[in-house]
Amino acid sequence: MLKVSEILRVKGHTLYTATPDMPIRQALETMSEQDIGSLVIMEHGQLAGMLTFREIIRHLHDNHGDTGDHTVRSIMDDAPVSVSPNTSADEVQRLMLEKHARYIPVMDGPTLMGVISFYDMAQAIVAAQAFENNMLKAYIRDWPSDSEAASS
Repeated sequence: MLKVSEILRVKGHTLYTATPDMPIRQALETMSEQDIGSLVIMEHGQLAGMLTFREIIRHLHDNHGDTGDHTVRSIMDDAPVSVSPNTSADEVQRLMLEKHARYIPVMDGPTLMGVISFYDMAQAIVAAQAFENNMLKAYIRDWPSDSEAASS
């Protein structure tokens, strides 16, 4: 069974963070420059929330495209659902669908280990299916034929 820790290991450890007091404009610039869809919001070394393009789009819509002097704190999700490194991929999929979450922080106790995205999940599932498919093909290819079984 595929675990979150395995997905993080393949994904790598690059993590982009912001603080709650960062101006929205600066967070938007970081997300755009790094081509990422979320920022983990950290305060005093602890997870304080998540900021995704969903919150930014809502804010821009409500403010006619202007970020103004607003900070990340005013729009971030301050109670994001999180998972542990031992959580199964199936459970992450269920949570993502149930909570409409495209990005889920991975916490090992109070320590932030990374973020799993919907894209990461799709990539991991495709890779796992390809591996399983190759194993089944190898198994079928090595299947003893009727003539081999009869001569034994």
